[in-house]
Amino acid sequence: MVEVFKTNVENPNQANMLLDQIHRHFRNYKANFDLDDCDKILRVKSDLEFIQPAALINLLQDLGFKAEVLPDE
Repeated sequence: MVEVFKTNVENPNQANMLLDQIHRHFRNYKANFDLDDCDKILRVKSDLEFIQPAALINLLQDLGFKAEVLPDE
């Protein structure tokens, strides 16, 4: 399963810190950022479990960032 989020992450240092936190809290998730995209995309994939969008959004909010699920097109 893959979930895509729009974020307000601005730079690679922020992205790396968030990726560390995501991988600590959600060990079965593989995540990456596309900061070149206008929506500062966060992609999260898991082959072992369903993605929990609300939990990811809450984690980013707790760390001072915004995220929202991008709908499938």
